[in-house]
Amino acid sequence: MDINTSKTPAKPISADRIVINIDKILDEARVLGCSDVHFTTKISPVVRLHGSLRKLSSYPEMTDSAIIKVVEQMTSGRNLENIKNRIDTDFSYLSKRGYRHRVNVYHQRGDTAVAIRLLRNDIPTLEDLDLPQIIGDFSLKPRGLILVTGPTGSGKSTTLAAMIDYVNVNKSAHIITIEDPIEYVHEHKRCMINQREVGDDVETFALSLRAALREDPDVILVGEMRDHETINAAVTAAETGHLVMSTLHTTSAPDTINRIIDVFPAHQQGQIRTQLATTLVGIIAQTLIPRADGTGRVAALEILNATDSIKAMIRDNKVHLIQTAIQTGRAVGMICLDQELARMIKAGIIDEPHAREKCLDPAELERFLKSNN
Repeated sequence: MDINTSKTPAKPISADRIVINIDKILDEARVLGCSDVHFTTKISPVVRLHGSLRKLSSYPEMTDSAIIKVVEQMTSGRNLENIKNRIDTDFSYLSKRGYRHRVNVYHQRGDTAVAIRLLRNDIPTLEDLDLPQIIGDFSLKPRGLILVTGPTGSGKSTTLAAMIDYVNVNKSAHIITIEDPIEYVHEHKRCMINQREVGDDVETFALSLRAALREDPDVILVGEMRDHETINAAVTAAETGHLVMSTLHTTSAPDTINRIIDVFPAHQQGQIRTQLATTLVGIIAQTLIPRADGTGRVAALEILNATDSIKAMIRDNKVHLIQTAIQTGRAVGMICLDQELARMIKAGIIDEPHAREKCLDPAELERFLKSNN
């Protein structure tokens, strides 16, 4: 399979004249080590390999009708009806070889487009992902709120799956996950796990969260805190004695706290600060960076441990002091992203230009690079 972006067929064949087998493309992409496959009109299928986009030039340029035919191989019924009615739709797809995929079908300039995330069939462990032990410690807390944050495609769902598996192996509990769609399928180990998919099992994240409080859970995973209603329900669940894990599309721990507070109207922000200060266990902000040796990508983390002093900063509206507290909190498991990037550069794990693209403060990264720590 040719993934050379510079090579295009001399005489393009219309995608309408051939049958594009979605399982074949997905299997080929998985062998290459790709993370995503994309279909959009007027271009051949595109894959993301180690963070970069590559065109599958051995395939024809896609048309809207050809993309619909690809979608029809992966879903039917209400999902397909929504797609043909121009409604953006999420669903999971299990290929004939038994591999799971997360699919989003959307529309652009009147045509259909598809983004497919290739998922691991096995549940990765914290050790597999080389994540620090404090994340396991967070996972075994009896109650509170844990947030995994980062941009789209930064591995948040994978980290959460590893955390759920850590609970599943290390304690007896009832775990409820609310996902859109379900990405990793967990088996019952020491825990009983019920996984609910938005759209099929429940209408919305917020409705499922409220229902979950009547289902005797110990741990609740919320795939994404998308809106005020879901954030409010998640914080309330954490406040009433449950361990709640969720994600946000923020790049740092202070940004995450501010994002949650800013979702609420001004007259409620004092209350949500108090609730966050009471419930927050920790924030794991992560980003994926290409390895220096070209063998893939590695996660760089910022970790906030919600110590008493951190909780006081949140409660007293002094979130601007948290970044400094993270830099000096290594003894209690905190990790500063810029400091971690400098460490990874010095260790030869990543290249400096890629680190500079992901750092929070270039001046701080430079300072950490020059330090002996």
